[in-house]
Amino acid sequence: CVGGAVSTPNIKWYPGHIAKAEKQLSRNLDKVDLVIEVRDARIPLATAHPHLHRWIKGKQHLLVINRRDMISSEARLCWDRWFRDQAQTPWWCDAKAGTGVKQVQHAAIRAGDQLNQRRLSRGMRPRPVRALTLGFPNVGKSALINRLVRQKVVDSARRAGVTRTLRWVRLGQDLDLLDAPGVLPPRLDDQQAALHLALCDDIGQAAYDVELVALAFLKLLSSLEKQAAAGVVSGILGQRYGINLAGDTAEAHAWLMAVAERHTSGDTERMAQRLLDDFRRELLGHISLELPLS
Repeated sequence: CVGGAVSTPNIKWYPGHIAKAEKQLSRNLDKVDLVIEVRDARIPLATAHPHLHRWIKGKQHLLVINRRDMISSEARLCWDRWFRDQAQTPWWCDAKAGTGVKQVQHAAIRAGDQLNQRRLSRGMRPRPVRALTLGFPNVGKSALINRLVRQKVVDSARRAGVTRTLRWVRLGQDLDLLDAPGVLPPRLDDQQAALHLALCDDIGQAAYDVELVALAFLKLLSSLEKQAAAGVVSGILGQRYGINLAGDTAEAHAWLMAVAERHTSGDTERMAQRLLDDFRRELLGHISLELPLS
């Protein structure tokens, strides 16, 4: 499996509620036994928070890769091997449909059993494991919690910034979950990763120019088409919009203008938004924007 990079537009994003949430998060970390980190299967590297190691600090760590349904089985196998080579066990799920959620729950409870065995050995009484669900905005943390609890206890939507405050949720007698707002790093220094976050709607639209991101997406698609595991169907843009794309930068601009004339009365911004929305709704296929380097 291989990965690639393309030039990116400038993307900046650090809203006040996320800065506030990070401070709240730091104050609650001492109460937590287990960190359940949730990432987006389409971009498992871009949705890895660079400060995660500070927050774990010896706590148990459960890596959950959500939206497994949005990538090909070949891409999932590539990533699964890669994570295991890094001595990490990924737990794959689709929180929206519930696939794989039971396995995540059992893994969290097993982590709690280990915690309580240590407590008993010290003469302390067992208690529910306290788990923090952590991840970037819109990766599916709240949807995962609702599935685990089997009812809608926290707001969930496929857009960034729905969860604004920290709250505890009881899951039976074994597990207490702390739902935290999506937390971005203070600066998006890696602009390639920032592009991936924008494409997957994992950061707010105020952070970027829709047309520039759409053009970068077109160039990225051309690069990914050469990698079978990425899941890009050859000629998918021609099939969907009636006009094929050659692949270079000049062609991307010309293509966007041409399909805008055909589908949005020449409005290139509206066409750019439609292109991004079609990707996010899987109307262009099950596409992995990132693949591990072999």
